[in-house]
Amino acid sequence: MENFEDLAGTGTVLYPLVLLIAIAGSFFFYNRMNLGQTLQSALVWAMIFLGAVAIYGMWEQLEDQLMGKTAQVSDTEITVQRQRDGHFYLTVEINGQDIEFLVDTGATDLVLTKEDAARVGIDVDRLAFLGRANTANGQVAIARTTLDVVKLGEFTDRNVLASVNGGPMFGSLLGMTYLGRFDSIEIGQDQLTLRR
Repeated sequence: MENFEDLAGTGTVLYPLVLLIAIAGSFFFYNRMNLGQTLQSALVWAMIFLGAVAIYGMWEQLEDQLMGKTAQVSDTEITVQRQRDGHFYLTVEINGQDIEFLVDTGATDLVLTKEDAARVGIDVDRLAFLGRANTANGQVAIARTTLDVVKLGEFTDRNVLASVNGGPMFGSLLGMTYLGRFDSIEIGQDQLTLRR
């Protein structure tokens, strides 16, 4: 039975390959008089195909560059573009480590995932997850902590209150315990601007 399944699996791979060879062979046979021109055309189409595959494979990186995922920073403000998913993201340096945050003006705290907390030097195993936070998925346990150094662009803050989420999270949240340190938060024309 296993041998039959192996043969069936091999057949599903070989059939399209044999079909492709047959089509290519008949194409070259009927165009053998203009073989140089045919090969040139085939090479052009192969290059177009490979270019399309390369663009598809690098689309996320290209999209990040085109949509400006990197924040624009000056001495007094930080501006970041809204991403395709409708959210704003900022990379914040915490205790010397770059952490990507989803900007969430509806979140009370700056909230770290357990993984991000460990990256910035917090011993997650020694935290007391005694607090509770209400989320879209119900209540979760949180542990309070203080971040030594939080740096965003030209702005450096010390002793920033934060929470570590005890449950699974898709990413860390930049909430109001940090955003409240800015004089203004402005959203318009698909841009978020933080000013001090």
